[in-house]
Amino acid sequence: MAQIDHRTTAHATDPDARLRLEGTVELGGTVTGDTLSTLFGERSRVTGKLDVAGDLRIDGAFRGSVTAGENLVIGEHATVQAEVSGGSVVVKGAVTGNITARDSVALQAGARVTGDITSPALSVDRGAIFDGTSRMEPASAKAKRPGR
Repeated sequence: MAQIDHRTTAHATDPDARLRLEGTVELGGTVTGDTLSTLFGERSRVTGKLDVAGDLRIDGAFRGSVTAGENLVIGEHATVQAEVSGGSVVVKGAVTGNITARDSVALQAGARVTGDITSPALSVDRGAIFDGTSRMEPASAKAKRPGR
């Protein structure tokens, strides 16, 4: 398991500081504060597979696949070339790839999506661009049953 001292990586004072990770990185325990309010900032360039149990925000460039167990926000300056999935997905930037959401997908003004969207609910604001197909599948019956 890789250990990262978030005091030096999350609040680096050198604007040219870079953190390079290869292989599998596991971050356990509880992370509080602003560390994960924006996981990848505007200057970030990330390639790989990312799976986060909770909320995630991407404001930089990401390529590969990304899954958020809860809310996923693709910020207005983000460029994402990936298969994207999450509980709820909000797109403000650019996504090239398919988006799958358990709850909803919202394309806000300025969003640019090239790919297919599968979600029980889809909203597209005026000024958003969507080039693909949408499939609005209801949440699974198992997920709707009380007590599960």
